[in-house]
Amino acid sequence: GGSRARGDARANGLRGLPPKAFHRPARGAVARVPAEALRMTPDAARQRLEILGFADPAGALRHIEALTEGVSRTAAIQRTLLPVLLEEFADAPEPDRGLLSYRQVSEKLGRTPWYLRLLRDEGPIAARLARVLALSRYVTDLLAREPEALRLLADDTELTPRPRQVLCDGFLAAVERHLDGTGPDPVQAIAALRALRRRELLRLACADVLQQARSLAPAHPVDTTAVGTALSELADATLAAALRVAHAAAPPPPGLRFAVIGLGRLGGYEMSYPSDADVLFVYDPPPGLPDEEAQAAAHALAEELRRLLAMPAPDPPLGVDADLRPEGRQGPLVRSLAAYAQYYARWSKVWEAQALLRARFVCGDAALGQEFLALVDPIRYPEGGLTREQVVEIRRIKARVDRERLPRGADPATHTKLGRGGLADVEWAVQLVQLRHGGRLPALRSTRTLEALTAARDAGLVDPADAAVLAAGWTMAAQVRNALTLVRGRATDQLPRYGPVLAGVTRLLGRADPGEFLDEYLRTGRRAHAAADRVINA
Repeated sequence: GGSRARGDARANGLRGLPPKAFHRPARGAVARVPAEALRMTPDAARQRLEILGFADPAGALRHIEALTEGVSRTAAIQRTLLPVLLEEFADAPEPDRGLLSYRQVSEKLGRTPWYLRLLRDEGPIAARLARVLALSRYVTDLLAREPEALRLLADDTELTPRPRQVLCDGFLAAVERHLDGTGPDPVQAIAALRALRRRELLRLACADVLQQARSLAPAHPVDTTAVGTALSELADATLAAALRVAHAAAPPPPGLRFAVIGLGRLGGYEMSYPSDADVLFVYDPPPGLPDEEAQAAAHALAEELRRLLAMPAPDPPLGVDADLRPEGRQGPLVRSLAAYAQYYARWSKVWEAQALLRARFVCGDAALGQEFLALVDPIRYPEGGLTREQVVEIRRIKARVDRERLPRGADPATHTKLGRGGLADVEWAVQLVQLRHGGRLPALRSTRTLEALTAARDAGLVDPADAAVLAAGWTMAAQVRNALTLVRGRATDQLPRYGPVLAGVTRLLGRADPGEFLDEYLRTGRRAHAAADRVINA
């Protein structure tokens, strides 16, 4: 009796589930066969799971048994849901991981009244959950810490990135609750901030994983540009709220103005999931405050901001990187506006002008931020363009970066950031055009790579065919870099040439065949690299 009942329970989840070799229409038809119409022994169930691609069919059966055993309402709903879910898991490169993740989420939420009712009754949510669990370790890890957030999958309006101001207002309000009253609690304030950031990362990552999923896709899918903008605006809001906490923890003297300037991918609204926030810190002392006191107070504020965001936590970190400041790591962490003016007037190097092309105000004192940008505009957009020597210097630095910055053992053909035709290749080409011509052509003065590239094409500075190839190369590298993080759950820039990660990236990006997708990536990169060379050496 008992073992027979367990066998029936395990097999129930597989009834109606067709083998992987079936074509999709046939699979769908079989999946709709009512569960009671098919009977399957545990041995047959194991065989079916093996055909479907489960590496450990016995382990998969144990998960199904745990989910469907018994006569409870919960087990009955799971028996109804599992054929749909298992079909989605079977389409993924690693079906076992999807099923295990689903079991873990179900065990965390199994006693929550709304959980299974939501999966059963709310349209595509069960299939959406199966897709994100099967394809994305990044989303699975976030959901493990906040499983209630899977409600986002039920409503397309919840899968739309929130506007920057809404994020800033919400994040500031959350930290303020821990800074009022008898004494500020910076640790609790940052914990509240992290919880809100986690929810927004989940919102965006779920939309990203689903955007190529045909019938499961949100009504308003997010493209690569929208993902970069959303992640950058999320970083803006996080930095603004963390700066407010830092103010409470290390109060500066009255009247001291302080601003955070974004550089790199943050400045260009082009952040990827694992990107650090590249920043500069600038301050302006109030009248009468000695320079040493002002410098010490501003330094303490910047250090506190970095310390708060670097506190250990299980969530994806937002690193704050100030290494692009004048003199790099050897230079002071913060400078006054007057000190920046003095430095740039005497010492500015062409690579620093290049870094400043992506400078924009992020948070803090907005007027001071605009004063800083007015100060650096003549440096990043020099009136007479670049001298021949400066152009040669940029080419020399680019050649050195190509030789030295690629990690040891990396494949230059498939490294999304520093490889041939990757992000850096295209960005160097566009930034050289901006440095040479931005002084006379205001249309080039964008911190966004694709906007600046379009302006360069429209001004006749880049051949239209080359501009199209560069845009395609940059977009594909950015897409793949994000997809790698979503699939693996951690930062990586290298697209493998075979295996489950390549298969996961291929499926996540809506392509069918991993080999064909790899060929497309290599072809796109080669063309972008050749076009970048033509622009840089023009």
